[in-house]
Amino acid sequence: MAAKKLKEPRNVVSRNIALTGEVMRYLLNHPKVFDSLPNSFELVILPDDDPEMRSYNWELLDRFGSEGKPIVFARLKSSRKMRLQEAPPAIYIPLAA
Repeated sequence: MAAKKLKEPRNVVSRNIALTGEVMRYLLNHPKVFDSLPNSFELVILPDDDPEMRSYNWELLDRFGSEGKPIVFARLKSSRKMRLQEAPPAIYIPLAA
């Protein structure tokens, strides 16, 4: 059975890179957040206001996994004019059930 091809949202690579850059900028400006994160992790961006991108990133995680690394989720608004100081991302590690 052939694997189903993911429907790639428009500009997915550049959108994910931009959002990852925003999260990394936030983390570098708030280094204490790293105290609660593992040393090596897989970051998954879940934009609250972009269901297409959020779904695509979930599908990527489901399909390719995290290569044995802990997963850290970052939920944020993906609006181009976002200000993470005013609305910081929710960064968390899911707990095992």
